[in-house]
Amino acid sequence: MTTTMISLIHQAELETLKAFVKVCEQLRLPYIATGGTLLGAIRHHGFIPWDDDLDVAMLRSDYEIFLAKAPDILASEPYFLQTPFSDENYGLSYAKLLNQHTFIEEKNNFNYARKGVFLDIFPLDQIPNSTSQLKKQISDIKRLDNRLLLKLHYNVIDTPMRHLISDLSTEQRQAVLELKKRRLALMQQYNSEDIWADTQFKNMASQYSYDKEIMTYHQITNTELVPFEDMLLTVSSDYNNILINMYGDYMALPPESQQSAKHINHLIINNQEFFA
Repeated sequence: MTTTMISLIHQAELETLKAFVKVCEQLRLPYIATGGTLLGAIRHHGFIPWDDDLDVAMLRSDYEIFLAKAPDILASEPYFLQTPFSDENYGLSYAKLLNQHTFIEEKNNFNYARKGVFLDIFPLDQIPNSTSQLKKQISDIKRLDNRLLLKLHYNVIDTPMRHLISDLSTEQRQAVLELKKRRLALMQQYNSEDIWADTQFKNMASQYSYDKEIMTYHQITNTELVPFEDMLLTVSSDYNNILINMYGDYMALPPESQQSAKHINHLIINNQEFFA
């Protein structure tokens, strides 16, 4: 990916992040940076130079309020809040805030969902105390993920035949909707109102192994602001332990061979087109 392309992606993502934070502040909804965005905030005080996405997380209750109210607040701005239910062709289990003045194609991810430079917004759900129950929950969710991606024609390669696929029938769309509802129920099955400081939560859509993105309620709600590019971003005050659990020696840079963008392969922005 060229320096110009990654710079334009970062500019668009930063604008999207600021729009997200503005809505959260207006609604008084807490959030935290997570994944590579948390790592970038601590190690680089901004984007990881080669990273091409942004990740934030919210407790499920706050996440649902955001989903319900953000579209009206952002109605005059160029953003689309993509969820499994706002975009019937979208197969993932978490929300994305898309910049509609952009268009992207992702690596190894061809589908009919709406596309644009995005911010990933992950819900955090309570998890059971039993490791075996957690593994079963995640396995059941992954199974539904796979069924949905298959039904919605997600592919790792783009082929001419893909464009000949007809739209889903009414019956097929209803089947997809029911699978999405089942997955949502599975993600929330251990949520309760009994929350203590050590109650554990997890990003059920995490790409990391099952034990990597688990945080306590105290870690999620005890936060601080840190510099991120030209703004301040909310992170867990226990970011050191969170990052060690996810990455090990997180201040060490990966080998140069691994310093590459993982997501965006094709970008259209400002009437310019770029390919990674």
